[in-house]
Amino acid sequence: MKKTVFITGSANGIGKHLSDVFYNQGHNVVATDFLIEKLNDQTKDWNTATCLVEKLNVTDIENWQSVVQKAIQKFGKIDILLNVAGVITPGFVSDFDLKDIDYHIDINVKGVMYGTKIVADEMLKLSSGHIINFASLAGVAPIHGIALYSASKYAVRGFSLAIRPELRAKGIDVSVICPDLVDTNMLTQQLNHKAAALTFSGNNILTVNDIEKVVLKNALQKKQVEILVPLSRGLTAKLGNLFPAVGFWLTETLTKKGLEKQAGYRKL
Repeated sequence: MKKTVFITGSANGIGKHLSDVFYNQGHNVVATDFLIEKLNDQTKDWNTATCLVEKLNVTDIENWQSVVQKAIQKFGKIDILLNVAGVITPGFVSDFDLKDIDYHIDINVKGVMYGTKIVADEMLKLSSGHIINFASLAGVAPIHGIALYSASKYAVRGFSLAIRPELRAKGIDVSVICPDLVDTNMLTQQLNHKAAALTFSGNNILTVNDIEKVVLKNALQKKQVEILVPLSRGLTAKLGNLFPAVGFWLTETLTKKGLEKQAGYRKL
């Protein structure tokens, strides 16, 4: 069945891939990003009858409201919201700037909350829809070296899990996806930062195709609430969060492993 899918962060990485996937499947796609020139170039060959390409600053409430209303006017409803847009600035607390706090909270947290609230209000009118928010395994266990990112993703995960019972009772599903490191520009941003070593401590780096699979199967088909990718690493993260002393011990071990892998990736 044809759906209307609203996606943030469509100009890069996961957001770009998912926008392409849903468009190629024949759905109506509302592709949004702050980098509108790049997004326009990527979607220049799309059929304008089944897409809406808009500039969206996720930190701007009025911008959110305007783009959502354009989507409603063109397609009648929004069936799926994918809050993908996010940022990361690696750095230890002794090194990052105060402005970096606002940067992470405004985009990663408030951007997701604004979008969820504004789109949920439209979905509630029809008692149907699915909101999928992107957190991270860094939002399951605290990750030193990327503390601001980790804290912001804890907030996204907590917010998503908290609103799920309320919205589910009114016909709207909520899922939160918590992936490990994915091969996108966010990986590249962390390559030269020693502070981000723990990010590289997994056995494998995920691809956007891996994320596509969990969105389509785990979220949309199975309606899972919390999706840890990969599950094994997610369970390790939960263990570290449940027992902080164990987590601190794991941090030291995994950081050494991460530094080696990070250096290896830089050579590729």
